[in-house]
Amino acid sequence: MARNTVAEQLVRTLASAGVTRIYGVVGDSLNPVVDAVRETDGIEWVHVRNEEAAAFAAAGQAEVDGGLAVCAGSCGPGNTHLVQGLYDAQRSGVPVLALASHIPSRQIGTQFFQETHPERLFGDVTEFRELVAHPDQMPRLARVAIQHALGTPGVSVLVLPGDIAGQRATGPADTSPVTAGRATAWPSEDDVRELAARINAADKVALFCGVGVRDAHREVMALAGKANAPVGHSLRGKEWIQYHNPYDVGMIGLLGYGACHDALEAADLTVLLGTDFPYDDFLPKKGVVQVDHDPRRLGRRVPLDLAVQGDVPATLRAVLPLVEDKSDARYLHEMLRKHERALTRVVDAYTQNIEHHTPIHPEYVADCLDKVADESTVFTVDTGMNNVWAARYLTPNGHRRVIGSFSHGTMANALPHAIGAAYAAPDRKVVSLSGDGGLSMLLGELITVQQHDLPITTVVFNNSSLGMVKLEMMVDGIPAYQTDHQQVDYAAVARALGMRSVRVEDPNDVHEALREALAADVPYLVDVITDPNALSIPSRITADQVAGFALSAGRTVLQGGVGAMVEMARSNLRNIPRP
Repeated sequence: MARNTVAEQLVRTLASAGVTRIYGVVGDSLNPVVDAVRETDGIEWVHVRNEEAAAFAAAGQAEVDGGLAVCAGSCGPGNTHLVQGLYDAQRSGVPVLALASHIPSRQIGTQFFQETHPERLFGDVTEFRELVAHPDQMPRLARVAIQHALGTPGVSVLVLPGDIAGQRATGPADTSPVTAGRATAWPSEDDVRELAARINAADKVALFCGVGVRDAHREVMALAGKANAPVGHSLRGKEWIQYHNPYDVGMIGLLGYGACHDALEAADLTVLLGTDFPYDDFLPKKGVVQVDHDPRRLGRRVPLDLAVQGDVPATLRAVLPLVEDKSDARYLHEMLRKHERALTRVVDAYTQNIEHHTPIHPEYVADCLDKVADESTVFTVDTGMNNVWAARYLTPNGHRRVIGSFSHGTMANALPHAIGAAYAAPDRKVVSLSGDGGLSMLLGELITVQQHDLPITTVVFNNSSLGMVKLEMMVDGIPAYQTDHQQVDYAAVARALGMRSVRVEDPNDVHEALREALAADVPYLVDVITDPNALSIPSRITADQVAGFALSAGRTVLQGGVGAMVEMARSNLRNIPRP
């Protein structure tokens, strides 16, 4: 029977805000909250094996459905485990509320068992964090935390001592409506006129797009058409702008490919649209304007000629009527040709004699996965070389999602992200592209997937190596060290958990193994033995580049995106007059 505790009041407030689950590990100071979840209809506890995974799962859920997601950690170590996943959520800008339970309130400040200071601990990862020191503060603080997470969006932390959680509530739950903060930020008329004037005055305009173009595909294409502008993108922007894009010139950065870097370097004016791309060494330092709804991002990476605060769709809709059609398309056509050549010249290196090459080319696995997966698949991607395969081979279409730790860059994110995505989108196929290094760090979450019968397909790129670390050592001119380890049979591990699995060592078996796994509506692991030397540096790289700056090496080593993007690039050339 309900006892109307502070914990119950909190849980009912969460439920009224649309929260249907809390990810976490039960026990200790969290027990009153866990018991309140048990007593409350419409909300469940999702038991994971590590609080880090709980925070990642919440972030993955929020990435897919856009709503508030909640995770929890008990006092001391339970709190500290949350930090990694909360960093990821904060830097990705998704609404996550973390419930950080605390030691008994009367013991705070006495160096009690498992004592931490959560208000300090979470200071760098939150928009809001506050301690509930008295029952009278609940549910108002819960409401404030919810609204901060949704409105930013970002991470909020509510610190709740276990003894306070178990006390009797002094009032009802807060059932007032919450808002996700989706109001449109319109640019000023002066900024719109100035932006149009700069675009009209420039001979060569390039567009570089980030995740902020999510709802602006049509407007970006219209601007590119008027300005004859090549369109590049960051990894986070790829899924929203690359599809149906006849102006596509690929990505920049250490994972980049194609002609994006050349296009930005050659432009008179580069327009940054909804991007906070952190690697400023790859960005031009002159002739840059930036559009973003968050004024804190404007000019953070490179000096600007013009800063425009506003949502990208709203800004482009306002500026398009003022932009004049450019008649000279030579710059655009040159960049599209460069893009096609940059993609095509490395195809043979990754696709020749695939059926005879063992260990299996990881590129081939990703290419097969792209072909087999349906159009609404949600892919989650581990940090490292799996980011490269996702960037090169997963073809966006406006419906697929590609989620990763693209801003925080932590290992082990793919599987717990997939857990949250599977709860957020039970009608969509969820595929985790897991590196063996990342999977091994949170291997216990395979138990979570099996226990909750989540139909996630985990594809393990098993090369017994930390491939991205090896590459970093190579471009720094130092020998790879401690990057390799003994082979692990992850298919056998999965079978031991009762999960369906298959180990693939022959490239001829890859396509069918993936097809069967994705067709199954059960947890499934595909353990593919891939080539640890897949990142062999092409012969045209000089010794100075290998031993020198990672930026220049990265531009060359990783610029060769292949797969379906080659056909896309070639199709974009069909209407261009031959020189």
